[in-house]
Amino acid sequence: MAELKTKQHNADVHEFITSFADTEQKKKDSFDILELMQDCTGYEPKMWGDSIIGFGSYHYKSERSRQEGDWLLVGFSPRKAAISLYVYAGCPEQDDLLKELGKFKMGKACIYVKKLSDINQETLKKMIKSTIDFLQSKYG
Repeated sequence: MAELKTKQHNADVHEFITSFADTEQKKKDSFDILELMQDCTGYEPKMWGDSIIGFGSYHYKSERSRQEGDWLLVGFSPRKAAISLYVYAGCPEQDDLLKELGKFKMGKACIYVKKLSDINQETLKKMIKSTIDFLQSKYG
């Protein structure tokens, strides 16, 4: 079984944002998201792999395979094309929240935004809380 490559480590989150975010707007948005997620979750930001900033973690075991590991509860990454928000768990109440979120594109497990001002931050906070509640109730 392949080992998960994206793991938590102690690299400096602020230094990562400063060096990785490719525009001044993305840097500003990243520091704003950092503060929003830290305030909303109560967790300190940690680097996961080369480019994801995560808040909190949980241990999962796949229902379909023998894969298991640790993963972030919520997080984000200031990628070149868009900011990836890892705040979607697919729980029922999140479908209604997506309708209120604003301008974004959806991946399988993340939300892509061009700028933080494109989305409703209060709705983002509700998404974060519902994801954490869902994952903690499912995985403990």
